[in-house]
Amino acid sequence: MPFVFEKDGFRFAFYSNDHRPIHVHVRKAGAEAIFDVEGEVELRESQGFKIKDLNKAQQLAEENKHLIIQKWNEHIGR
Repeated sequence: MPFVFEKDGFRFAFYSNDHRPIHVHVRKAGAEAIFDVEGEVELRESQGFKIKDLNKAQQLAEENKHLIIQKWNEHIGR
């Protein structure tokens, strides 16, 4: 699972065999969410996150969108 970055306990990564659209998996304390990052950063699905943490995860994804896309292209490049 290629690692993108970690901040405030949120771990951002994707699977080696992931598919488009470009998206990132976010995990924290057993919760997981997936955000699409092509175009606007948009929540695709979430399980176990409190709203406050989900909002923080989306904020971090938006702030690091270019890094996420760069890492996606380096590791998956499709």
